[in-house]
Amino acid sequence: MRDAVMTTGSLLLCPQLGRSAASDKQPNILFLFADDLSHEALSAFGSEAQTPNIDRLVANGVTFPNAYKQGAWHGAVCVASRTMFATGRFLWHARAAEGSLNQEAEAGRLWPQYLQKAGYDTYMTGKWHVKTDPKGIYGTTGQVRGGMPNQTAEGYDRPKDEEAYRQGWKPWDTQYGGFWQGGKHWSEVVGDEGVEFLQRAATRDKPFFMYLAFNAPHDPRQSPKEYVDRYPLDKVKVPDNFLPEYPYKDDIGCSAKLRDERLAPFPRTEYSVKVNRQEYYAIITHMDAQIGRIFDALEKSGMKDNTTIFFTADHGLAVGHHGLIGKQNMFEHSVKAPLTVSGHGLPRGKRIEAPVYIQDIMPTTLELAGVPKPDQVQFKSLLPLISGATRKSHDAIYGGYMTLQRMVRKDNYKLIHYPKINKTLLFDLKQDPDEMHDLAEEPRHASTVRDLLQTLRRLQGEVGDTLAIEA
Repeated sequence: MRDAVMTTGSLLLCPQLGRSAASDKQPNILFLFADDLSHEALSAFGSEAQTPNIDRLVANGVTFPNAYKQGAWHGAVCVASRTMFATGRFLWHARAAEGSLNQEAEAGRLWPQYLQKAGYDTYMTGKWHVKTDPKGIYGTTGQVRGGMPNQTAEGYDRPKDEEAYRQGWKPWDTQYGGFWQGGKHWSEVVGDEGVEFLQRAATRDKPFFMYLAFNAPHDPRQSPKEYVDRYPLDKVKVPDNFLPEYPYKDDIGCSAKLRDERLAPFPRTEYSVKVNRQEYYAIITHMDAQIGRIFDALEKSGMKDNTTIFFTADHGLAVGHHGLIGKQNMFEHSVKAPLTVSGHGLPRGKRIEAPVYIQDIMPTTLELAGVPKPDQVQFKSLLPLISGATRKSHDAIYGGYMTLQRMVRKDNYKLIHYPKINKTLLFDLKQDPDEMHDLAEEPRHASTVRDLLQTLRRLQGEVGDTLAIEA
């Protein structure tokens, strides 16, 4: 197995390569990918969820606490996120490419193919949800899953009250299928195959790229009872920005007709939100245990010191924030995901506050592997931020959902716009991180609103967004 000699000093000396200027050897790359995992849902960041293994990455690596998704063109937000990862293109350019992904694959223009051409063994298991067959673009695939485990009628509109919970759907009840379909929890299957892939890679003398994609913690949020029992309901907190109902839900595509929002009853109750968060934390902790198994296997393989590990999710989730349950909104809990990178020679326990996109991981891996950035890849490598060569990759962050929501973040301010009702919201994220105090109508912030709308229109051009913003 080829070593990756990569030190903090070499990053500073050679930020374009992210590895030793005196060596052309490539690091192994392990990409761990969750689904529906909010940036706040790690114990390292103060969450009630227990994530000791992911916390190890945070302690031993570089964390980007302001890592954003760009949005989606329909309710399955993960499709857009994963298509952007595969192609390296910004949101609406990725949508334009979605119908021709088979042709992109034939031309060798997708993420794993660039690494394969650079000499990597490539592995994939778990959730895919991209419109091309991963078996055609990865050297080895395990069990390829669809967008989500099967949900049943019993998993919606629940729980209405304590009696309904006692008699109804339970996360550990295998009769409902979902993550239990096939006899073993899907997160455990990803753990099994991740361990197997690492054992195989250890016998090879080529570097590896592993794409290990959990469906967790997407609903149905199922896990063994022992994990649910770790979160007694009387200890689970309701978010500070809890609302029984989000006032603009019907106008932004988050009404009771949206699948994700139907998971809990309308109006929201504190009891229902606490149960949903209990089950969310439990499946996260269960996933974290599988990640621990993968880390143990990496250690045992002898490859840890020359492996760079990335951990992120395709987007976040509300689970009771702002009266919402799903991810189809522009609030921080849903548009941000955790992003941590750890590896030999990288800084330890470092936080980089500069806003980035989660898909910036894709060109980062190419740079680590020594692959020149392809012309169509629009996201930016994280290595210049890690090395200190730059303090900012993106001067502002864009977000968009269908034709119903737009967002821009610049410095400490975030503007959200709802085109259908011509409603604009403004939040000071430094003073109001929970986005509870809308400043848009305050005269002293009129110039900030104008500036952010102008920035949003500029970003629309960059991401291929043709929606007219009339505000």
